[in-house]
Amino acid sequence: MANLQIGGIDCRDLAAVSGTPLLVYDESKIEQQLAAAIQGFQSEHFETEVVYAAKAFSCKAIFRKIQEAGAGLDVVSGGELYCAKEAGVDMKRIYFHGNNKSDEEISMALELGCGTIVLDNRMECRRLCQLAEEHKKNIQVLLRVNPGVEAHTHEYIRTSGADSKFGISIEKKEEIRQLLQPALDSKYVEFKGFHSHIGSQITETEGFSAALEIMIRFIREMKDIYKIEAKHLSIGGGFGIKYTASDKPIPLGDMAGMLARICEERMAAEGIDLEKLLIEPGRSIVGEAGYALYTVGFGKDTDTKHFLFVDGGMSDNIRPALYQAEYSCDIATRLGEKKDRTYCIAGKNCESGDILIKEAELPSSAAEGDLLVIYAAGAYGYSMASNYNRAGRPEVVFAKDGKARRVLRRETYQDQLRLEADEQLTI
Repeated sequence: MANLQIGGIDCRDLAAVSGTPLLVYDESKIEQQLAAAIQGFQSEHFETEVVYAAKAFSCKAIFRKIQEAGAGLDVVSGGELYCAKEAGVDMKRIYFHGNNKSDEEISMALELGCGTIVLDNRMECRRLCQLAEEHKKNIQVLLRVNPGVEAHTHEYIRTSGADSKFGISIEKKEEIRQLLQPALDSKYVEFKGFHSHIGSQITETEGFSAALEIMIRFIREMKDIYKIEAKHLSIGGGFGIKYTASDKPIPLGDMAGMLARICEERMAAEGIDLEKLLIEPGRSIVGEAGYALYTVGFGKDTDTKHFLFVDGGMSDNIRPALYQAEYSCDIATRLGEKKDRTYCIAGKNCESGDILIKEAELPSSAAEGDLLVIYAAGAYGYSMASNYNRAGRPEVVFAKDGKARRVLRRETYQDQLRLEADEQLTI
């Protein structure tokens, strides 16, 4: 029987030092995905930029790695922006997204010298122009529009429909002109172009191809009708990864190259020139590089199921409960053993829906004390982790070439109480 190796280190050694639940990233895989995206996303006709979507997984260590690779950073909150600042990220390479940025967040972005704010709606555009005037700070902006392309994903992660909470419909051209007018009139705000995003965990090119065709035609129409010239276009992210055997994603570098070629073709067809095209991969950079290690606890057989309970659950990975997301797994120290039983992998949180994998094929010898690994756990697990049931967030380790480093320590009970207070308020 073989033991799982991550970054050249036996999983048992990682668990012995750091405990479980434990999230381990193969650092080389992150670097390979970043390099593939950057190398694939090239054009002789316009500048390109790969922008990492921080919401997939954020900490100072990953932000520094993004900067070292020469990629930009997409943040969606003041917290992510602050983390980027503390990590020493070049603020000019940051794109600040979100549908309801607070005055505090916008002011923070302006004062820190954030490169670009992605506008979501009319109220935000007006507010940004006012705050830029007050702070006497220059800022570039993109406007998020919805091309109306429905990606084949879970309804909660579709982002481009007519009723999406994000952006403005591409059909509302006059409203878009009115929305942008304060920015076009401002001496501090510089309009650069448009942004779109059609969904997440997309494993085919058809949706992106359709969105690009629609967006480039739209850019030409806005120029022809309203004299509003867009030189930058972001086509978002959402590139899928392999969670289970049924997933057949296109390799990220190949996908990036295809999108650049499609954009070149559509630009030629519409007779427009772009200065810059952007993509925003997040999951596809870190997802498959992440391994979640758990210790198997008790087991239980019901009339129809064989349960294996692990020492984590929805508090460190809510995606199965929230999106019905599917994963694959193994007993990490029994990789060569025959898989002859179907288990339900359940967490320890006090919820019936705390199921990590409904049907997992594992050896029937799986037992208390075994290490269970869930693959492709690097995106949206730690980012969406909580203290539900007063569970602590897991430790996070980067492993590479037989060496490991802790990048996020395990959250203790004391850590959870650090915000407790009993203070009289003066009202």
